[in-house]
This record gives sequence, C-alpha cells and structure tokens, in this order.
Amino acid sequence: MLHFSRWKTFIVWGFALLGVFCAAPNLIPEKDLAKYPQFVQNLRLNLGLDLRGGSHLLLQMDKDLLIEKQIKILRGNVRTALRGKREGSARTGAIRYRDLSAKKDRVEFKPSDPADLEKAYQAARTLIQPLPSTSFGTTPGNNVDVEKTADGRIVVKPSEPAITAKISSSIDSAIEVVRRRVDALGTTEPSIQRQGEDRILLQVPGFDDPDKLKAVVKQAAVLSFHLVVRPANAEEAADGLTEPGTTIYPSKDQYSSHYILEDEPLITGADLANARQEISPQTSRPVVSFRLNSRGAVRFGDVTAANVGRPFAIVLDGEVISAPTIQEAITGGSGQISGNFTVSTADDLAILLRSGSLEAPLTILEERTVDASLGADSIAAGKLAAIIGLVGVVAFILLAYGTFGLYANIALLINISMIIGALSLLQATLTLPGIAGIVLTMGMAVDANVLIFERIREELRAGKTAISAIESGYSRALSTILDANITTFLAAIILFWLGSGPVSGFAVTLSIGIITSVFTAFVLTRWLVAWWLRLQSSKTIDMPI
Repeated sequence: MLHFSRWKTFIVWGFALLGVFCAAPNLIPEKDLAKYPQFVQNLRLNLGLDLRGGSHLLLQMDKDLLIEKQIKILRGNVRTALRGKREGSARTGAIRYRDLSAKKDRVEFKPSDPADLEKAYQAARTLIQPLPSTSFGTTPGNNVDVEKTADGRIVVKPSEPAITAKISSSIDSAIEVVRRRVDALGTTEPSIQRQGEDRILLQVPGFDDPDKLKAVVKQAAVLSFHLVVRPANAEEAADGLTEPGTTIYPSKDQYSSHYILEDEPLITGADLANARQEISPQTSRPVVSFRLNSRGAVRFGDVTAANVGRPFAIVLDGEVISAPTIQEAITGGSGQISGNFTVSTADDLAILLRSGSLEAPLTILEERTVDASLGADSIAAGKLAAIIGLVGVVAFILLAYGTFGLYANIALLINISMIIGALSLLQATLTLPGIAGIVLTMGMAVDANVLIFERIREELRAGKTAISAIESGYSRALSTILDANITTFLAAIILFWLGSGPVSGFAVTLSIGIITSVFTAFVLTRWLVAWWLRLQSSKTIDMPI
C-alpha cells in the first residue's frame, strides 16, 4: 500500500499541482491582471454579494394580472366553442348566447334559448383537458371546471391546480427572462432563485447602478404592433367606449394622447429575432432597430402591403410609444422603433426586447444595496478567521505528530489551494458562508490524518515495525474516513438541493472540501510518508507514542 508506481505518482501530483495552478491567479493584484492571458484572468473567484457588494432585489409576480389574462383567453375559447364547427363555408352546432362576460376568476354566459342549456353545457365541457405532465409526473386534475347555475347560466373557470401550474410555469419563465436581462447588463454570476410560490430573489454582485437594474428587471416588456383605427382624445378614453374589436390605448408620442387600435396584433414580441440600439442617420437620434424571425417577417410584409397609407402603433406594456404611417410594404423583416429616447433608454429597451417579455410585471418587495466597504470588512474578517484557524491547526498537528504532522500540514495547504482552484475553475461564487465552509474543511482534513496517525500509534505500541504500522494505519483507517466523509457529503448535497443563497454557497465549498480532503489526507500524505521512508536508513518513525 506504500508503493507508488511512476504513473500513480504522476496522477497524484498532477491533481495537486492543477489545484495550485488554478488557485494562483487569485493572488495576482487586480491592477496587474490585464497583463496576463485571458484564461488566467478567468481563473479568479467570483465574490458573492456579501463580499463584493452589489444589489439585492426581492421580486413578486402580479398573480392577479396573470389570472386576469388567463380569464380573457378563456373567454375567447368559450366563444369559439359556442360557434360550433366549420364545415365548408358554413358552421354547424352553433349556440346563440348572451351576457358572455369575464369576471375576476371565471367566465359566465347564458344561452339565448333556455332549451339550449344542456347543449351549451356540453359545448363548454369540450374545453376540459387534463393538465400537462411535468418532469415530476402527471399533474392531477383538469384545466377548467364547468358548472350550471340555478338561474340557467353556465360558469367556466380555471381549476385550482391549473392556476397553480400556470403561476409556477410563469415564475420559471420569468427567472430565465430576468437572467437574460441581467446578463445583458454585463454582470457576472448573478444569483437568481425562486422563493415561495410567486417570488424571485435576485442578487447581482458588483453592480453599482440599482436604479437601472430595477428598470430593466421589473418591466414586463410586452410588445405588439396594431393597426390604428383613429386617434382619440382624453374624453373618449375616460368613457372607454370603442367599436367592437378595438381598444383604446394611452400614447407617449406627440401627436395624440390616445389611440384606438385593432385588437388583433400584426406581430408580437415573440416574432422578434433581435433588437439593438442605434443612431438614426436621418434624425441623428437614438432608435431601437429590430429584426423579425421568418414567420414574423412574412406576416409583417403581407399586412403592411395591404395597408399602405395607414398608421400602425407600436405598443409596449399597454402604451403606444410610436405610431408611424406605412409608406410602403415592409418586406425585409426589419425596422426601427423611434421615440423620445436617450442612448441609455434606447439601450434598455433593446435589452428588454431581446430578452423576451414577462407574462406579468414584477413588483419590487425588498431592495438592498450592499456597499463594497461592507464586503471588504467581511473579506478581512473571513481572512482573519481562516488564518487563525490555519495557524492553530498547523501548530497542533505539528506538535502532536512531529514529522508526520509536517506532512499533514503540507497536505493541508495543498488541500486549501485545491478548494480555491476548484471554485475558480468552476466559476462558483464565494460567499461568507463559503469561507466558513473552507475553515470547517481545514479541521475535517486534519481529522482524517489524526485517525490515521492514531491508528499507526496503536500498531507501534503493539510492537509492529514502522513499515507494517504505517501500512496498517492507512488501510484500517480508510473505512472510517470514508464513512464519516460520505455521510457529510450527502448532508452537503441536501443543503445545496434544498437551500438557497448563503446555504448553497456553504454546501458547495463543503462538498468540494470533502473530496479534496480525502485525496490530500489519505493519498497525498501516504505518498509523502512513503517517500520519507525510502529516504530513511534507520526506518524509524519520528512520532511521540
């Protein structure tokens, strides 16, 4: 067990030196980092919010608005179901109805002929579908519930499981949209995590413009293009009376305070392939240039060709930001959005459009800005704790085990380097609890050596030779070391899986530390001891027994 072939020696020291190499860039001062190759610059720890400073936001999705949108969609589906089936140029099975309305959590209507109540009920029931399966299996229940009331009305409403599933999927989608928006700001390692049913925790280390972060994150950015029916004034907007199939929208342009638009959009934000901020060569003002995907380009080209001379409105989050007139068919699949933009606001809008829209706006429930000086204090405190712990452990193990303690200390320093190197290589984020995990790992690494060395002492007391005692000490302590570390590793995995934020940071460093500790305490120190024994002529052990 003390024999190491050449290829085993190469593997042992290859892993050890790789860890030291990956950790070394963290010793380079920030001001000198630009002198080194890019791959060296990338091998640096990302500091978390508690160490580096930055912005902390707790966001909540507007569930009521999300449900309201679902109710509007459901109303359209009910209307379609009551129209019957199209066969050729005619429809069959159509049911006349009245008072079709969307309430807070339901859609209601009444058949015009009471004799059609059962027929209308069965038509509404065609909307019932089982909820789609998820990665965790099939969700029990249906998408809608259909009921008949005593006064001859039919009520269609989303089921509770359907509402829960919709909120969950919307939050998951919002997390990805927020991630794309924050990444577009040029930040590194943002922490975006779900909290509860409808909340998102966002932490962006090192970002010192919280107002811009809030503006980019919370906006829904729902984009659509509509044909303009006509401009409207404030009195018409207050009355809210429009022609069927149209809606009145407030406007931000200088030509009209409101516009009446067709409900059916020409294209939506889902048809966008890209968007970017540019300076218009005609006006020298910032604009947002966009490019459509193939489906959107064809649709936009057809509609603009058929409506030359008519204005169309660009609507963002329920507000008209521009209403240009179609001069000719726009068939290239690209265009510009103009308005009263600055370079910054145009760039923000381009980021929003590229990143996609939220199904409902996000409200900021909690906002904190962590100052960089607080992060520096945390780093200093963490370093001090690590140094005190390291000095204490090194001194104890050296006094208790002599030469063997020296080798354990060498392995401990390499172990710390491997942890930092692994975190740098994985581009993990180091938090203050992560530093605590590293300090804890120091004690655990030495603990494995203590088990081995105490076992060697027992064998020496039993009268065995040095080589035999060392062989027995390492082989018999292995099972105990593995048992202790495997159970701790499983606990760390559970912490990472169920925990969030600081708990996850602690679990990451603890997991990496367990792996490197077993390697350095059992394999690396064994190599050092074997190497020492080969150099010894007397084959005696310098260990107090």
